[in-house]
Amino acid sequence: MTTAQEILKTVYGYDAFRSGQEAIIGSVMAGNRTLGIMPTGGGKSLTYQIPALLQDGLTMVVSPLISLMKNQVDELVAAGVSATMINSALEFDEMQERIYDIRKGVYKLFFVAPERLEDSYFYELIQTLDLRLVVIDEVHVLSQWGHDFRPSYLSAVGLIDNLTNRPNVMALTATATEKVQSDLERILAIDKTVKTGFARANLAIKIEKGLSDADKKKYIINYVKAHPADVGIIYAGTRKKVDELAETLNAAGISAGRYHAGMTDVAREAAQNGFLYDEFQVIVATNAFGMGINKTNVRYVLHLSMPGSIEAYYQEIGRAGRDGLPSETVLLYSARDIALQRFFIDNSDNQDSDYRHNELKKLQEMTAFAATQMCLQRYIIQYFGEDMADCGVCTNCTDERELLDVTVDAQKVLSNVVRMAQLREGTYSRTQVVNVLRGKLPEKMLWTGFDALSTYGLMASWTIKKLSSFVDYLVADGYLDVAGEYNGLSVSNRGVAVLKGEETVTMREIHVVEQAEKSRASKKTVGGDLFELLRSERTKFAKALAIPPFMVFSDQVLMNLADAQPQSLSDMLNVSGIGQKKADQFGQAFLDVIASYRG
Repeated sequence: MTTAQEILKTVYGYDAFRSGQEAIIGSVMAGNRTLGIMPTGGGKSLTYQIPALLQDGLTMVVSPLISLMKNQVDELVAAGVSATMINSALEFDEMQERIYDIRKGVYKLFFVAPERLEDSYFYELIQTLDLRLVVIDEVHVLSQWGHDFRPSYLSAVGLIDNLTNRPNVMALTATATEKVQSDLERILAIDKTVKTGFARANLAIKIEKGLSDADKKKYIINYVKAHPADVGIIYAGTRKKVDELAETLNAAGISAGRYHAGMTDVAREAAQNGFLYDEFQVIVATNAFGMGINKTNVRYVLHLSMPGSIEAYYQEIGRAGRDGLPSETVLLYSARDIALQRFFIDNSDNQDSDYRHNELKKLQEMTAFAATQMCLQRYIIQYFGEDMADCGVCTNCTDERELLDVTVDAQKVLSNVVRMAQLREGTYSRTQVVNVLRGKLPEKMLWTGFDALSTYGLMASWTIKKLSSFVDYLVADGYLDVAGEYNGLSVSNRGVAVLKGEETVTMREIHVVEQAEKSRASKKTVGGDLFELLRSERTKFAKALAIPPFMVFSDQVLMNLADAQPQSLSDMLNVSGIGQKKADQFGQAFLDVIASYRG
């Protein structure tokens, strides 16, 4: 009997499973309803593909995006696995042909959108199949506490549970807080959850603060030009910003595509394919781009503005370095970003009070992340309910500024928050707190009497940017709590300890960037003469077969080939990431390149 380990080696070319993969596969094969939570790039797809190949019968994958389905089907076919998809983009005759082939057992896996299950004809059809496993991909969208909640996805769960052929169910996501995990376990009646941890050791997370809009554009142009051999994604907050930045980059001589929901389907598909096929150096996009993209050689992700939640941010930066090679993310943060995200919340179609409160809380968490001085990756990991050692490569870990004792300044801020609340019952926003401390109370607020407080003007020598950053830091590190519709500040238990003199506050000197600085990215370990020759050969195959280059071999596999320099097909099968089908299809050509290089 074929084992999971044998399929891992012969089909995918790997000697060992990544963390959590074997546990998820074992749970599914034991008949458990299984939830798998793994970081982006952690190898989630293998956890359902291998059970599909091990079991008799069919596996149905429910996926939220057509682009995601297409990407996964193309990769499976490239690896020699029979797979197809049924979606609204297909002509009627082609759809009927695929359904006929599914019935005849031509395919082991087929992908559908959740809405397809509401089609009575299709729903009856799948109940006649030998359907052994249903996979719900990107399952965080099921939870109202998730960052991309889709109520329509929930109806698919009831339909799956009512299937008369009683297939097993597994669900997968890269982003789930403890609250989302608990919600998913309840909704899906999960028997076993396998959570592998969210850390991405190959990802350097960086933040640059205080840049103007013009300086942000300069920074991005300089960054992209400093990384000419690398492919990247740049996220902008709005469609207008996407269009403007893409135009700016192209005018600067950089090959940039653009992608947002306001474009036609044809234009979006052309942009996505251009990016997948390495026709663009970068693609500028809204958050509509990326969930369906498994492009492994993205070396950097830049954010023109701050996303609305840590979950969304983590998923977006996770698109860099999916091949495990060193990659970088840079968030260009300014206080104006908060107003943009608040606008999105205020104008959302969903104005349910619980949902709105949850979205505001996520925005507060994201703002605190941008202000913290602890290890950035560790902050994210703790947000998801885990912990890790400092990463050593993020902005904060590599910060060489002097560590200062700012206890007295912190006490001034905390004392002011307390006095404002005592004088006028309630909580007050950062802007109001900063105005009082700087002695700049607006005329419309004079009725409050805050200008009579002993703390009024106590920090008048601080600039508004510096003092606002300092208050953000006190929030990020837990000295101040934020709550309510208007982000009111209150002193936390930890802040009370500071006021009592029981705890000191330290931080690095606040440095507001006024001009774009050169990226401090470490030199990438991707490259070399042989690597470039192998990459050129990969491009030839990709063009001939009309598939994205990474579907031939990823950058990581090319690096493995360059290191191992195999001299025969049997040697090549020992290179991590090369299975039998790809060795048969591409092996000799790459061996010839290596032999020529060796002389």
